[in-house]
Amino acid sequence: MKFKDYYKTLGVEPDASADDIRRAYRKLARKYHPDRNKETGSEDRFKEVGEAYEVLKDAEKRKQYDQLRAGGYRGGEDFRPPPGWDGGGFGGVGGTRTRGAGGGAAEGFSDFSEFFESLFGGGLGGMGGGMGGGRRQARAKGRDITATVEIDLDTAFNGGKRRIALDRDGKRQNLDVNIPAGVTPGRKIRLSGQGEPGPGGGPAGDLLMEVKIAPHPLFQLDGRNVLVDLPVAPWEAALGAEVRVPTLGGKVNLNIPAGSSSGKRMRLKGRGLPGKPAGDQIITVKVEVPKPGSDRERELYEELAEVSGVNVRENL
Repeated sequence: MKFKDYYKTLGVEPDASADDIRRAYRKLARKYHPDRNKETGSEDRFKEVGEAYEVLKDAEKRKQYDQLRAGGYRGGEDFRPPPGWDGGGFGGVGGTRTRGAGGGAAEGFSDFSEFFESLFGGGLGGMGGGMGGGRRQARAKGRDITATVEIDLDTAFNGGKRRIALDRDGKRQNLDVNIPAGVTPGRKIRLSGQGEPGPGGGPAGDLLMEVKIAPHPLFQLDGRNVLVDLPVAPWEAALGAEVRVPTLGGKVNLNIPAGSSSGKRMRLKGRGLPGKPAGDQIITVKVEVPKPGSDRERELYEELAEVSGVNVRENL
């Protein structure tokens, strides 16, 4: 059999960190995954990448492989396990292999290479057939990955499409994400098949986009309810008035009751984020008193002070 240079297979240096190895594997596995790459030889390349990663991601396997490599073996050279090698020194899940007369792999195990199995024996739990037959790696779904997408409040209310950019293994990838109307902060939007490649040719995992909603200059969120402060003039608060109020769906009319004070809360039913049930818009009255802009305005304030019998501090 031939010695395999697992570092060369993944395109990393022998002193590569665990993170470097993982990034290299993800990049190559995504490139050669059978569900994405239909070119001749891509499935074999995918298996080679997976086998290299199985060795180099495991500190003990990598240590013993490095010991062999330090003995002068190079990729493509003839190789035979050194004397005393037990063929399963790492306790493979499938146990020590039975070998045919020519030293080849016996039937009933995974389809990792003869080189791999001569070093590590058996199969790999959950990856190969060492647990109960089958010559191919078990198909399994790849791992899900998570990311964050920030949207504005108008998009959360109306829904829409948002393009996001993800950095994956040093490459930028653009994805279009459909934002459902009524989405709330912290909700996860699932993009099927955009996660990590699945082992054994299995389907890729999913990408879970956690929603973050950017601050709005006017509105605040409380669950599905939308909060807004409404400035009101003193005469509107005292006499009552019909005023135009902004909502995420456009301006609506609102009746301010006579005698309203700052802090009074009013509710517009169903004017919050869509959903089942929809949220409401909660309005807080803020009475704003303008400075007199003319002598006549000052005279009116003075006249009001003389004729009004209200003592707003009588309870203090």
